Amino acid sequence: MTADMYLPHFVVKQKLTMMINRYEVSESDAVGNPTRLMALAEQKRMAFKEQVTFFSDTGKSRPVFGFKARRKLDLNAGYDITDEQGAQIGYFKKDFGASLLRSTFHVEGPGFAGTGQERNQLVAILRRFTDLPFLPVHFDFLDPEGKPLFSVERKMSIGDRYRVTVPDQRVDFRVAAAIAVGLDALMSR
Repeated sequence: MTADMYLPHFVVKQKLTMMINRYEVSESDAVGNPTRLMALAEQKRMAFKEQVTFFSDTGKSRPVFGFKARRKLDLNAGYDITDEQGAQIGYFKKDFGASLLRSTFHVEGPGFAGTGQERNQLVAILRRFTDLPFLPVHFDFLDPEGKPLFSVERKMSIGDRYRVTVPDQRVDFRVAAAIAVGLDALMSR
């Protein structure tokens, strides 16, 4: 089964602003160069209930998907990923206990489920005790059999830039994009 909106790879670039985290999500070529803008996302900083809306264009004329926390101020809150009509297309949740030493998230979508962890245990520990912005943040999401669903890798650049690779065709682009943005927004707190 192939997802309705499957993309094998794309990039997410954060734009630095004072009050809002802004993200550009672009389809990319095989080496990671952006080729076509797919969505723009905004997330208000200091919001009590996490919500991110992805728009089709810079004028924010049409919301096309998004994610929203199920509960306020909950370290184990789950996030529903919805399409432009508000129908749920996926879900993700931080595993607070497993994340104490190595950030861990669970993901679900139509026909798949899996878990994603920071790839490098040493870097995960260093990130908890230092404030070094250049440390890589790489996540690998695997299904219960250990097969790759998708990966999110932060590239060295001014501002955060992520390369997302999706080998599993069941994973909808919107689900992977929402989680990539969610990782940045939730982990930079």
